[in-house]
Amino acid sequence: MNHTEDKRDSSKSIFQHELEEFCRQSFKEPQEGELIRGKIVKVTGDSVIVDIGYKSEGIVPLDEFTTRNGEQNIEIGQEISVLLEKWEDELGYIVLSKKKADQIEVWDDIVKLYEEGKEVEGTITKRVKGGFHVDIKGIAAFLPFSQFDLKPPKSPDSLVNQTFNFRIIKYTKKKNNMNVIVSRRVILEEERERLRKETLARIQEGVVLEGTVKNITDYGAFVDLGGVDGLVHLSDLSWGKVRHPGDMVRLGERIRVKVLRYEPESQKISLGLKQTKPDPWQEAKDRYPPGARIKGRVTNITDYGAFVEIEEGLEGLVHISEMSWTKIKHPSEKLRLGQEITVMVLDIDPPNKKLSLGLKQVEPNPWEELANRYEKGSRIKGVVKNITDFGVFVGVEGGVDGLIHISDISWKKIKHPSEVFTPGQQIEALVLNIDKDSKRFSLSTKLLERNPWEMVDERYKPGMIVDGRVSGIADFGAFVEIEEGLEGLVHISELARGKKKGLPVSVGDRVRVEVLNVNPDEKKIGLSIREIFDKVDSGAEIDDK
Repeated sequence: MNHTEDKRDSSKSIFQHELEEFCRQSFKEPQEGELIRGKIVKVTGDSVIVDIGYKSEGIVPLDEFTTRNGEQNIEIGQEISVLLEKWEDELGYIVLSKKKADQIEVWDDIVKLYEEGKEVEGTITKRVKGGFHVDIKGIAAFLPFSQFDLKPPKSPDSLVNQTFNFRIIKYTKKKNNMNVIVSRRVILEEERERLRKETLARIQEGVVLEGTVKNITDYGAFVDLGGVDGLVHLSDLSWGKVRHPGDMVRLGERIRVKVLRYEPESQKISLGLKQTKPDPWQEAKDRYPPGARIKGRVTNITDYGAFVEIEEGLEGLVHISEMSWTKIKHPSEKLRLGQEITVMVLDIDPPNKKLSLGLKQVEPNPWEELANRYEKGSRIKGVVKNITDFGVFVGVEGGVDGLIHISDISWKKIKHPSEVFTPGQQIEALVLNIDKDSKRFSLSTKLLERNPWEMVDERYKPGMIVDGRVSGIADFGAFVEIEEGLEGLVHISELARGKKKGLPVSVGDRVRVEVLNVNPDEKKIGLSIREIFDKVDSGAEIDDK
């Protein structure tokens, strides 16, 4: 063999050696427990046949392709990752596992997500002690209650089956198991901090922002402006009166507020809700001129009147004197809280925020109606409502009360109106006068009776002897009723008889008297007792003075 042939043989040996080494490196047999790629070639019974590029095919249990929802997604020719569990089973197949391969890939993803601090989507599957189970790429991760939100959830059970973004904050891996703890709170805190910086950059006095009502107290409402909280004080919630902030805003409600004051050092922010709306008093005089009829709602009732809200922040007073054409003791007799009413503007003073309203002005004036219906001398019916020493009040139409003075009750003398009337009694009276300006209504019942003084001088002449009854006794004499409603006076001088001090006369005694004189103009009749024929033993006497 020459030198050239030796050199050729040597080159061939080196190439062959390199080729064999390449084949050994390229087609190195995988070890059990190693991940490999394969292609689905067919499905038989309860197995999926996978070609992994070796002399025999591998099998994967069919149930490893079943999702949590019970679905199976298998396509012939599809490439998948599998774990080589065993080179050969009793049938000569290579034993593979897709489930374990997926789990290993997920573990790798979990480690990568943790190291990079990225978010991952997960579904809360179950509530457990202290938190929840969350499905993260097929792994049951643990979510503590405290890590769900900035505040612990109020209704934990309602969160099951809901999907959120989470951050992996801790993991431990043991053989074929991995424990993962996730948090949603860290994401929210980062978002809140980002929003806080953006919000603080925008905040300045006078700017109007939108926020969410976060908390309600007795003195105001806290509003989340985006990572930063501000306070709307009770006095800045409305132009009107507010008893409690809860009457104006609700938790979780989105509202527009104006920045009133901002202290960068302490980051205290004072907000105003009413300042986002115009002051209703500014143009109130143009909208509500005196004489205008407007609608409102009764918001408060006091002893002296009722407050009526015309619009938010604009409230007026209906004084008790402007509530009714007739007298009432308390505004509650006429109005109730929350009642919708129509009132008339009497006066408006925007600088001092005073609005005077009238209720009776929008109702018919019963005094005018009464004056139009009843002329002087006409008859009217009513009910006795009140009896006093000086007369009787009678309720007539429209809530108006008329007065029958004691002097107009009867032609005969009475000491008290209760001698004639009782409360609730239905009566008829004669109209004497209606003064609608001063609201006085005078009535009479005695004018419905015959006037006993008419033509009295024709019925009774001096020297006439008539029978009567002693109706009263005074220091200066005794009164004797000679007919109903007609009395005469027996002067004390006519009671004396010679040296006697006087006749023993008592109220109720039946006497025979002589008419001495008659004066129709002054309604006076002078009498003299001639005989006491029916004595009433009362012990009353009149001394001769």
